[in-house]
Amino acid sequence: MQAVRWHGVKDIRVENIEEPKALKGKVKIKVEWCGICGSDLHEYAAGPIFIPKDSPHPLTQEKAPIVMGHEFSGQVVEVGEGVTKFKPGDRVVVEPVFACGECTACRQGKYNLCEKMGFLGLAGGGGGFSEYVAADERMVHKIPDTLSFEQGALVEPSAVALYAVRQSQFKVGDRAVVFGAGPIGLLVIEALKASGASRIYAVELSAERRNKAEELGAVGLNPAETDVVSEIRRLTDGGADVVFEVTGVPVVLTQAIQSTKLGGQIMIVSIFEKEAPIHPNLVVMQERNIAGIIGYRDVFPAVINLMNQGYFSAEKLVTKRIGLKDIVEQGFEALLKEKNQVKILVSPNL
Repeated sequence: MQAVRWHGVKDIRVENIEEPKALKGKVKIKVEWCGICGSDLHEYAAGPIFIPKDSPHPLTQEKAPIVMGHEFSGQVVEVGEGVTKFKPGDRVVVEPVFACGECTACRQGKYNLCEKMGFLGLAGGGGGFSEYVAADERMVHKIPDTLSFEQGALVEPSAVALYAVRQSQFKVGDRAVVFGAGPIGLLVIEALKASGASRIYAVELSAERRNKAEELGAVGLNPAETDVVSEIRRLTDGGADVVFEVTGVPVVLTQAIQSTKLGGQIMIVSIFEKEAPIHPNLVVMQERNIAGIIGYRDVFPAVINLMNQGYFSAEKLVTKRIGLKDIVEQGFEALLKEKNQVKILVSPNL
């Protein structure tokens, strides 16, 4: 089958590899759509970050080259021995988290914090940028006929956004700021709307992405034209209740802290490629607190239900659809060069 594999920085290749098998406890899925994630882009431009390069991942026993892609939807074509929840023809998405099941975090049910945690499509185990994937039954979720496969490909990134809001100290009626209106930032705006935010501000350089944030109901702020810290403090009478940092840019983290009210919270959602120095007094003197999330846990069903209510709309967020053969130039390179791109979906069927 055709699959996209990471070999190194700026070295992603479309190759022919063996199809996965529906082994015991596995569900074999024909991929329909897979989104290019910010994490994939980090791996392409500056990796390896999550991808095991020099030694095998402890859970998958795989190392580069590995098949990429973890935001995908598809249709079940075969089930392995012992699988009871799925049958061929089921429409599904996959929660692409590998966890050992034995460490302290796993014993507490916090499988996304597993000591050996990895992501399918980043740590091995196959990936959505291919024709077929075989996934553990327990990590597969059905999607209703009312949701398209394109919509299904947005379940995984939407789970990141909803989990970020759920893990924060945000309360109904609060005012929030989202720094960065890329795909995850826009989905955080949607999650905040669903959670009852009274006002949402989106800080974004790209006019196209800022406009998209405004379409979703946020107040857009351009950091190239406005002192966003002063403006947010003015608009919120001293600072926002919760600020979400979704850029991974060091200087933005400082701005996010300064935009938060006394006792407010900064939630870090992004993955940073470089260290981000901050002055502790920015936190201490205002009794602010900083938290972070990685991935998600136990939110896929809630995301699917919200999608059925119209949230996290693919029609509003998907800006390009391409085939596997075009993934480098029309996918990864486009996301690096074209700031009007939001979410690019890839299909092995095009």
